[in-house]
Amino acid sequence: MSRLPGALNNLPLPIIGSPLFIISNPKLVIAQCIAGVVGSMPALNARPAEQLEEWLIEITETLAAYNKANPDKPAAPFAINQIVHKSNDRLEHDMQMCVKYKVPIIITSLGAREDINAAAHSYGGVVLHDIINNKHARKAIEKGADGLIAVAAGAGGHAGVKSPFALIQEIRQWFDGPVALSGSISTGSAVLAAQAMGADFAYIGSAFIATEEARAADAYKQSIVDSNSDDIVYSNLFTGVHGNYLAPSIRNAGMDPDNLEVSDPSKMNFGGDKSKAWKDIWGCGQGIGAITKVQSTAEYVAQLKREYAEAKAKIL
Repeated sequence: MSRLPGALNNLPLPIIGSPLFIISNPKLVIAQCIAGVVGSMPALNARPAEQLEEWLIEITETLAAYNKANPDKPAAPFAINQIVHKSNDRLEHDMQMCVKYKVPIIITSLGAREDINAAAHSYGGVVLHDIINNKHARKAIEKGADGLIAVAAGAGGHAGVKSPFALIQEIRQWFDGPVALSGSISTGSAVLAAQAMGADFAYIGSAFIATEEARAADAYKQSIVDSNSDDIVYSNLFTGVHGNYLAPSIRNAGMDPDNLEVSDPSKMNFGGDKSKAWKDIWGCGQGIGAITKVQSTAEYVAQLKREYAEAKAKIL
């Protein structure tokens, strides 16, 4: 196992719930943590910016009360995702809130900055940085990140194109710190496979969209249940960065998912409180073929736990 900082030690399950743009909210984060996996959300999901402090109070107070009532079964820690891109005009404000409430884990995306890492470290926070290749991984660690989230082919959102086998083995040639693997993971057996490859944690996102607590439209959740990897389209049209999306949502928006234009990456925009284009285009990873129903977060995590134990028993 890797050298793991305190916030990532002794998790009931080696799983981090990925921050889901628009969808993750305190209700989902709290449910994930209480179920035993790291819950997370993007800071930008709180709109306007002032709402972030309200959400952080809700999460920290609820988890503290739960832990007091359940000392033998404490909740997993939570994480806040910061988009470290020049167009995010809220970054400074949002990091100040994270420092104020001592957010245990900060997940940084689309840019690595030493000052953001230092802010988290000032109170003992842990920083995990999203990367899609070995080059970006080295830069993130050089700038002070504590660990990496290897976003491999098939992941939801802004996914890379590298095989998880290639990405993890290249990172492990030089880095022995915390690594989470993202990309088509939605079962307990896939969690174990991620660890077998050298990752410490599985990073699961799309499957949590189809939970009762997720702030997603019912049609979005049902589309995940009804779809599989053949229904995923890889495109940079919607944000300027390549990502995976559900083809039915693209058709519903009046476009042909098989003939999408290519966007200019310079149009990428993550401005804090600006309205987002393509809000009805649904991001999703390739692992959704295993999702057969909408259920509570607790039920889904319990399923993962059973599958993880069964997979271990088969190979031991």
